[in-house]
Amino acid sequence: MAISAQERARRSTEAMWSTDGASQWLGMEIVSVGPGTAVLKMEVQQHHTNGHGMCHGGITFALADSAFAFACNSYNQAVVAQHNSITYLAPAKRGDILTATATEVARAGRNGIYDVRVTNQNDTVIAEFRGNSRTIKGQHFEETT
Repeated sequence: MAISAQERARRSTEAMWSTDGASQWLGMEIVSVGPGTAVLKMEVQQHHTNGHGMCHGGITFALADSAFAFACNSYNQAVVAQHNSITYLAPAKRGDILTATATEVARAGRNGIYDVRVTNQNDTVIAEFRGNSRTIKGQHFEETT
């Protein structure tokens, strides 16, 4: 029996999350997923800050990258990053709750483009991220049609 696109996204996310030690170790939390979309959040902790006392750019990038990963892997196909870029617009500080919202822009063949907006608890845009994905061999769970 075929499953819905939403169920496919949920099951793909569960399978990936179960082995995603990096996102869990950094303190990320999955808020929601859907076909081509994902929302993750995390609180900026002391160990996330840089020498300026702000959230390290690599941590912001990691949050956006994880949201991107769950969005582009939501179709039960193994997908990896091909190219990513980020623009930092405002600093995040310790105690901020960052939310990364990933949205599919385009998907054709084995390629995809996703935008991720990272905001804080006041809806201030912290960063804009664009990810380009590439589908590879494999699935997250066995699915029969």
